[in-house]
Amino acid sequence: MGNGSSSIATLIHTNSSRSATQRGSVSGPSGSVGHLLSRFAEVRKGGGDELPAGVTQKTSELRRVRSLVLPVYAPTVLVAVGQGAILPLVALSARALGASVGLAAFIVALIGLGQLIGDLPAGALAARIGEKRALIAACALDAVALVGAFLAQSVALLAIAIGVTGLAGAVFSLARQAYLTEAIPIPMRARALSTLGGTFRIGLFIGPFFAAAIVARWSIGAAYGFAAAMSLAAAVLTAFLPDVTQKAPQTAAQGHRSVISVLAEHRHILLTLGLGVLIISAARATRQSIVPLWAESIGINAATTSVIFGISAAVDMLLFYPGGAIMDRFGRVYVAVPSMIVLGLGFLLLPLTSGATSVGLVAALMGLGNGISSGVVLTLGADASPSQDRAQFLAGWRVCSDLGNTAGPLVISAVSAFATLSAAAVAMGLITWAGSAWLIKWVPAYAPPTHRARDGRKAQEG
Repeated sequence: MGNGSSSIATLIHTNSSRSATQRGSVSGPSGSVGHLLSRFAEVRKGGGDELPAGVTQKTSELRRVRSLVLPVYAPTVLVAVGQGAILPLVALSARALGASVGLAAFIVALIGLGQLIGDLPAGALAARIGEKRALIAACALDAVALVGAFLAQSVALLAIAIGVTGLAGAVFSLARQAYLTEAIPIPMRARALSTLGGTFRIGLFIGPFFAAAIVARWSIGAAYGFAAAMSLAAAVLTAFLPDVTQKAPQTAAQGHRSVISVLAEHRHILLTLGLGVLIISAARATRQSIVPLWAESIGINAATTSVIFGISAAVDMLLFYPGGAIMDRFGRVYVAVPSMIVLGLGFLLLPLTSGATSVGLVAALMGLGNGISSGVVLTLGADASPSQDRAQFLAGWRVCSDLGNTAGPLVISAVSAFATLSAAAVAMGLITWAGSAWLIKWVPAYAPPTHRARDGRKAQEG
């Protein structure tokens, strides 16, 4: 009995002491919150040495990210505005120089072909000279090519200039992805890369309006001059980037590995997760071609089709940041898979539409799926890339993505040649849904460690 009374008294004394400690931590100057506030005050007055370690780390990360906003995203917008300005005009320029319709279409395709051809050399270049220098070189090369397109007096010269812009685009795209992967902390990676993808889409959306005003006032050639000026301005802004590659000078001393050897080492990633990325890119590229083709096949005029496409693009642009936030907060799979399901549903619903309203609703749905996934290809590549030889790996990653961009429209072309456009849409919808099942398996396998641990706990709780 005496021992029980003693234990109860000890317990009451312990709880009282703990409550006092908790009150002190909130209101007393020696408590944790009061002490933290006083340390902040000391630092602001110059009387303290430093902030607590966790606060210092987060503050430095935020400052670093903010310092990158203008020099990283502004050049992307400028380059995208320039590209958006010339994309609608390349075929018209070729036709004006005497090219046939088929040859004009081929010259337009040289942009994508140049990017595909340039992906692996871009990785080697970025690994050798660093991401910052590669970005500046890409902008400068793009400006030279666009001036060449402005001066071109033959179809052959125009074709060479347009192909070179594709090569420059490959270097620019790879270098900016590698740079942000290196510079941005992992907890903010998806938002940073989704914003990168979103700013590029905004630039492509704005560009044609600049081109319309320039062509109305001067000529088609003047639009190429405008795009060249945008690329030069991007090169100047990029020069203000802090060079994150300077922190590892020993890498250069060890020598640079070839792109092929790095890809051979990481071939399992490229053959599994890379295949999923190929399907994502194919679905995205197909969406851009099949919606106007279907609208034309059911008798919707070009002006209405443009409005439908504009609405879909607007939905697309509004959702890039929420998609990145979801990926950072919950995991990459929670964006990659739902976006593919939504895109696949859009493909399957498209043959059921019969008027402008229904086509517009399906296009908006596909814009939703495409917009929420902005940056997902960049983020998955950043997560899967090794800390060493990152640029070489991302070169192979971009090959997967660009192959998808090329393969998607080819699927529509091949199926519709032997069947109907409706069958092609259904086929692409089923391929997209199969891709979502593939991503469910492989995206978590290469997720950052924090997301892998969280997914594992959820699986155990389920």
